[in-house]
Amino acid sequence: MPTESDTHYDPSLGNKFIFVTGGVMSGLGKGITAASTGRLLKNAGFDVTAVKIDPYLNVDAGTMNPYQHGEVYVLEDGGEVDLDLGNYERFLDVDMTSDHNITTGKTYQHVIEKERAGDYLGKTVQIIPHITDDIKRRIREAAEGTDVCIVEVGGTVGDIEGMPYLEALRQFAHEEPEENVLFAHVTLVPYSKNGEQKTKPTQHSVKEVRSIGLQPDVIVGRCEDRLDPETKEKIALFCDIPTEAVFSNPDVEDVYHVPLMVEEEGLDQYVLEHFGLDDEALPAGERSNEWREIVTSEKSGTVDVALVGKYDLEDAYMSIHESLKHAGFEVGVDVDVHWVPADEMADEYDDQLEAVDGIIVPGGFGMRGSEGKIRAVQYARENDVPFLGLCLGFQMAVVEYARNVLGLEGAHSAEMDEDTPHPVIDILPEQYEVEDMGGTMRLGEHTTVIEPETLAYDLYGDTSCSERHRHRYEVNPEYFDRFEDEPLVFSGTAGNRMEILELETHPYFLGTQFHPEYTSRPGQPSPPFLGLVEAALEQSEDEAASAETDSDTDADTETEVTH
Repeated sequence: MPTESDTHYDPSLGNKFIFVTGGVMSGLGKGITAASTGRLLKNAGFDVTAVKIDPYLNVDAGTMNPYQHGEVYVLEDGGEVDLDLGNYERFLDVDMTSDHNITTGKTYQHVIEKERAGDYLGKTVQIIPHITDDIKRRIREAAEGTDVCIVEVGGTVGDIEGMPYLEALRQFAHEEPEENVLFAHVTLVPYSKNGEQKTKPTQHSVKEVRSIGLQPDVIVGRCEDRLDPETKEKIALFCDIPTEAVFSNPDVEDVYHVPLMVEEEGLDQYVLEHFGLDDEALPAGERSNEWREIVTSEKSGTVDVALVGKYDLEDAYMSIHESLKHAGFEVGVDVDVHWVPADEMADEYDDQLEAVDGIIVPGGFGMRGSEGKIRAVQYARENDVPFLGLCLGFQMAVVEYARNVLGLEGAHSAEMDEDTPHPVIDILPEQYEVEDMGGTMRLGEHTTVIEPETLAYDLYGDTSCSERHRHRYEVNPEYFDRFEDEPLVFSGTAGNRMEILELETHPYFLGTQFHPEYTSRPGQPSPPFLGLVEAALEQSEDEAASAETDSDTDADTETEVTH
């Protein structure tokens, strides 16, 4: 048998571990279930972290199409990861690192590099033990220093690419005392045509799990409604677990209500008792209630925000949707997000934007939809509609102003048009010789210096901010002097890099080269998003007051004519 020196795996690192697997179909909400459980354990006084396992061969999510896996979420250290890490950061209120995302590409790359370096001393390198030990090592190291680590295994049990991970977890459970490990299996409980909750998919899924050598301790049934008592009993009987270990996770109006739902089901208490932590947890009356207060706060109105992008998929802009929601919690309004296809904007855009109270142009890459985004910026600028441009949206605001205000005909980003006569947006100097696409952009947290007496200063309340970046292009320094005496000012900089722009003569016009949506949390909304929602609410109230005045005027006029 290989030794620890062969695999560099140290099984002595200890914590409590919850392993979350999924069955029947993907997209059931394993991540939200796991994050919600973690939130409740955090409320009970424990330090909680999470690991997301993605069985794909990509080293990270940086080169993946948002249509397939949703947005690419950027961590503080620059890691480009699956959007589930964003949910973990928002629910657990912790900053994660690249080490909290394990991919097949990352694991195999590491083991192969060690083999090439001769670290295995001529031994045959195999899935077991070298790959499985590297997986276990990564989990333990990511968990170090915390009380509980929740590990979500992406995909569905039975997928061939997930087999090494499930084998690693089987070994992991063998190495740990029983009270240190809990397996939770999230599965689909559909309705039949006659309205009966069907357990057969769950039975087959658990059979698949058990054939691998794993026995779920907890089963969470995803269904439109709560599981009926007889459904729970049937699942317990055929899946060989206690009835009290079967929990409902029904559809809810908002994902932030899932912790409240699983708390009502008693999932957190069951987990604490399994781990023997119930005596160490805060008493129920002393646990944090902040989450419940935030997500159930009263709303006094609604604002409508247009999101002008090229992906008609909420997951592609998940952090933006969530950031608007966080700002809505703070202001006390619901935020309705209206997706507006950027590639149709160039032809007809007024009708799609005139009914909203605010406009967001998000980040992105490539030519498609760029002209529509520029049109949306122009509409917001000329019609005093509150506007927020993020990364590419920031760059398109620079292009729009250069074209339509500075008179630089044909101005564009060199990313979109290499032959533009005015490349007001150009590639970063350090990107000139870059050939590989993955992990080579300006990534992660960087500090921006903010000018006093500006909108940006009012929003952040400080002369600096630290936000996460993901870009290859920036404002071209050769054009800085063109903006010197303009109402459009760069109020945030990082050395010779322009980071924040704003329009002094506008109710709310802000662009950021960084992505503020990645650091927004419930109870801690992102300042640019909070400012946008506040401005949009003011816009909505002004329009309502104006409409009421017009109505009164019409009524007075009608009265005069009658008399």
